[in-house]
Amino acid sequence: MIPRTALSDHADVPRRNAAIDSGQMRDYIAPMADNINSTFEHELKRLEKRVDALVRVCDQLQDENRSLKQRQDVLTSERANLLQKNEQVRARVEAMIGRLKAMEQGS
Repeated sequence: MIPRTALSDHADVPRRNAAIDSGQMRDYIAPMADNINSTFEHELKRLEKRVDALVRVCDQLQDENRSLKQRQDVLTSERANLLQKNEQVRARVEAMIGRLKAMEQGS
C-alpha cells in the first residue's frame, strides 16, 4: 500500500510542471543557467591557463634536455680524447723507462 503523503506528492507533479512551463520558474532558471555557464567558462579559462603553463614547462624541459644531451656528447668526446692522450703519455713514459734501464745496463 502506498502512503497517503507519497500520493499527494505525486499529485503536485503536474502543477509543478505547469509552473515551470508557464514561465514562473524562468526568472529563477535563467540566472542559474547563466551562473553555471559563467562558472564553466571560468573553470575552462583556468584550465586553459594551466595547460598553457604545462606546455611552456614541457618546451623548457625539451630545450634543457636537448642542451644536456649536447653537453654530454661534448664531455664524452673530451673524455675519449683525454683517455687517448693518457695512453700516449703512458706509452712514452714506459718507453723512457725502458731506455733508462737499457742505459743503466750498458754502463
